[in-house]
Amino acid sequence: MNKARISIAIATAGRRDVLTETVRFMAHQRRVPDEFLICPARPEDADVAALRQIVPHIRFISSPMGSSHQRNAMIKASTADIMVFFDDDFLPAKDFLEEIERLFRIHPDVVVATGEVLADGANGAGLDFSDGFEVLASAGPNELLAEPEPIYNGYGCNMAIRLGPVRQYGVRFDENLPLYAWLEDVDFSRQIARHGQIVKSQRLRGVHLGTKKAGRSPGKRLGYSQIANRVHILKKGNMTLRGALEGSAANILSNFFKSAWPEPWTDRRGRLMGNVMALWDLARGRLHPSNILKM
Repeated sequence: MNKARISIAIATAGRRDVLTETVRFMAHQRRVPDEFLICPARPEDADVAALRQIVPHIRFISSPMGSSHQRNAMIKASTADIMVFFDDDFLPAKDFLEEIERLFRIHPDVVVATGEVLADGANGAGLDFSDGFEVLASAGPNELLAEPEPIYNGYGCNMAIRLGPVRQYGVRFDENLPLYAWLEDVDFSRQIARHGQIVKSQRLRGVHLGTKKAGRSPGKRLGYSQIANRVHILKKGNMTLRGALEGSAANILSNFFKSAWPEPWTDRRGRLMGNVMALWDLARGRLHPSNILKM
């Protein structure tokens, strides 16, 4: 069996300096990637000269703005067998690609693998690089021997996909989910799940900084997407009714109760307004994810 070609792929927007530091950290993987692809939303979102100094063989892919568009562009451009999508603020353990290669070799039925996020700044104020380095250092040696476990979907901040079935069956990220493309990882996972297993492995370790800087959608847009994207994915058959209802309810209630005393890093009132706008559009039969482009 030939050695699998592995690609790192990062879709990025508005985090130029964060991206550079993340790539600098990723350059120390024990298993060197065969491809390193960056797809910036705008040319100014990537410091091309600095990144080429860090990874001389790095490739920059052009695409319309939007996470789904950018990820699809990298799939199209890749010659690899396995593509590992990382967020521009995700710090993988140094053996991440080594473990990916091992997992996909031992489990040929796996089409998507996602890892153990040791700390996720997306759930709070965000983490600094020093915080991420400390978490990874304190995790110690990778000694856990647990087998990968089946899960419903991969987590987009660290999601490895087997490109053979993706190419064979034309699976793509849904470009009807614009900009940050809320839940595009769920939709993609459920598409490809028809052709293999989706798993989580605790041997794939990393830290998601959850950087609170430009790059994510403003509150109103995100709040609208929390409803509209779920309904869209539900209609496609890639989300259960229970999952759509419970997820939407959880977002609405969280935004409602926290809007009185919102976290400094979260636009709760904007999200709640977006939720209400989406529900009103749903009642009128006008709900669609692309409506956020008019906001």
